[in-house]
Amino acid sequence: MSLFRDSGRSRSQDVLSSSDPTSKTLSVAVVENSLVERVYENLACVYDLTYGPMLHRGRLQAIERMGIESGDRVLEVGVGTGINATLYPADCFVTGIDLSPPMLERAHMRVARHKIENVQLLKMDAADLRFPNESFDIVYAPYLMSVVPDPIAVEREMRRVCKVGGRIIFLNHFMSQNPILSKLERFISPLTVHIGFRADLDLEAFLAQADLQPVSI
Repeated sequence: MSLFRDSGRSRSQDVLSSSDPTSKTLSVAVVENSLVERVYENLACVYDLTYGPMLHRGRLQAIERMGIESGDRVLEVGVGTGINATLYPADCFVTGIDLSPPMLERAHMRVARHKIENVQLLKMDAADLRFPNESFDIVYAPYLMSVVPDPIAVEREMRRVCKVGGRIIFLNHFMSQNPILSKLERFISPLTVHIGFRADLDLEAFLAQADLQPVSI
């Protein structure tokens, strides 16, 4: 999980070691929006039973590290089945977007079932956010960056709609720094996209190509 503050400018720092991370391949797997929609249409009915418990600890840590304050406007990019909706404080305002109608349908059901009044849900492409610049205090992408076709384009949109001084949070699996494990993740990544994620998204390359300065990882 990575946390960033949008300072309105970029700073360079050697976060991880590499000769030239800006030229590294983010992932060997190629995905399109049509594939993402198809995969998550199939996963919608079982997502909460599988990825729900497995990834819940990360969700709790992400919410804690956001430091949400009363009145904050939060954008959740890739809201899925709305599994985070019950975790937000009641005194903030949350907008959740997702590309998958079946996932959003389940999110609407969850929000209605729990009578959550501070969460609105919209169908939207993460790489083309239909919000004005600097609309949100916090922009959060839970388990999304290894799914989208172009992580850098999504990051740019997230940064655009985040207020200067706001917080950007990526909660995600990134490729291992262990050379043996990373080779395995590269090998299986073209297969794992069919169960909802790329196993080999390169954090070092992502930070460099997105020109991001992490506060914490």
